[in-house]
Formats: sequence, structure tokens, C-alpha cells
Amino acid sequence: MKIAFIGGGNMATALIAGLAGQLTGAGSLHVVDPNAEALERLASQFGVSTASGIDVQVSGADVIVLAVKPQQMREVATSLQPQLGNQPLLLSIAAGIRIADLSRWLGGYTRIVRAMPNTPALIAMGITGMVAESGVDAAQRESADQVMRAVGQTVWLEREELIDPVTAVSGSGPAYVFYFLEAMQQAAREMGLDAEQGRKLALATFTGAAQLAAQTGDPVEVLRQRVTSKGGTTYAAITSMEQAGVKESIITAMKAAAARGRELGDELGT
Repeated sequence: MKIAFIGGGNMATALIAGLAGQLTGAGSLHVVDPNAEALERLASQFGVSTASGIDVQVSGADVIVLAVKPQQMREVATSLQPQLGNQPLLLSIAAGIRIADLSRWLGGYTRIVRAMPNTPALIAMGITGMVAESGVDAAQRESADQVMRAVGQTVWLEREELIDPVTAVSGSGPAYVFYFLEAMQQAAREMGLDAEQGRKLALATFTGAAQLAAQTGDPVEVLRQRVTSKGGTTYAAITSMEQAGVKESIITAMKAAAARGRELGDELGT
């Protein structure tokens, strides 16, 4: 599989790290980016070919991964349109860019998959929500899935509007986890533990609890109840959170993230 990346930033780097030598050889990976330093780093680290602009290797790719900033996508699409003669799959990981708008900028091209990965992809533990345009055949859908599974799990959606909830849950989700970890570490310091002790305890607890939920398959509500003995220390903490409306605040915040995703689509698609 020949894969070309338009954009060589963090997410592209994560994908290349997962793909090189696994799904395809480094010689079949090509990166286009105007940043010479980024290209030098990628070539040195992974052995990929590089170019500062869209070239013949892009036009010969089976999959073209669009990994540029959303604000750059219209310009990139205009430059890319003449290179689509062999009908490659376009895999867009740009936030907010709707398939219909990208297709319009590409002159009606329909072999497009839109994906929303998240930052744990940087350590091959990401999860990506994906949706395919009608022009994508079964083989190309599988190719898109293979590319994103190089850095974690995938979830396929039937409707593109569900990308916004995916963004709210998993795309933005790592920031919620880090935010909660910040609070745990701050509380640890305020109660007398040193910074390293608080960090170690918080990280191990969060990682262990997430793995327990994943491996047992039990509902998280049940797992929480097993730890929360009435009248005990955990009960006191959960009661305090309930009285403060923590759960409702989290739900409201995630809905705000989804709403902002829809707004970005409106703004960037004009």
C-alpha cells in the first residue's frame, strides 16, 4: 500500500510510526510538508520519502492522508484536485472539515473517509471515530481502517453528524483525563504528599482503574459501587462530588465540545 501524507505534524508522525515496517514499508510512505525541519526529522527517523509540495508520488498513492490544519484544507484540496486521476482514498483527519465541503473543494470527489483520532495515538493507544462517503468501496474502507488501527482502535459511524459526539468523548477526552489528574495531584500536595508521590499515585490509580474497567467488562457504575461502601471514605468523596454537581458539569462540558465541533464545521465549510 502506497500512502502519502499531506502534513507532517504530530498525528501524521504517530501514524507513520505505526505504519512503517508494519502495514507497509517505509519506502511506500511519502510525506509532503513545507517545513524542511519536519521533513528532515521524518526522513531520518523513519526512512520515508519527502517533498515540500504535492508531487508525482502523491498522485501515485493508494491512500492520501490529509493531516493539515483545518484552516489550510481548502487550499490543499485545490492543489490536490489535479492529482486524483487514479482515484485514491482520501483519509481526512482534520477537525471540523465536513466531507461535503471537502468533496466540493475537490470538484465533487467522493472517495473520502473522515476520521477523528485522539492524542494517545502517539503511543499507539488511540481510538478513532470514522465515517465513509458513499464513493468509498469495501477495499478502501478496509485500507482506511488498517491505517488508523496502526495507532489504536477504530469505531465506524453510520452518520457523519456523529463525528461531533466522538470529538466530544474521545477527541477532546484526553484533556478531561489530564484535567482530573491535575486536580488529584493538587489535592495530594495540599494534603501533604510531595509532587512525585502525588503524580505516581494519581497516574497509577487512573491507569489501573481504566484497565480494570476494560478487562472486566463490568459497567463502570457497578465498579464504582463496589468501591463505595456506605459511610466510608469513598462514599464521602462521591457524595461531595454529587452535591457539587460534578457529573452534570462533565456532561454539560462534553455537550459544549460537540456543539463547538458543529460550529467549526459551519465556519470552516463556508
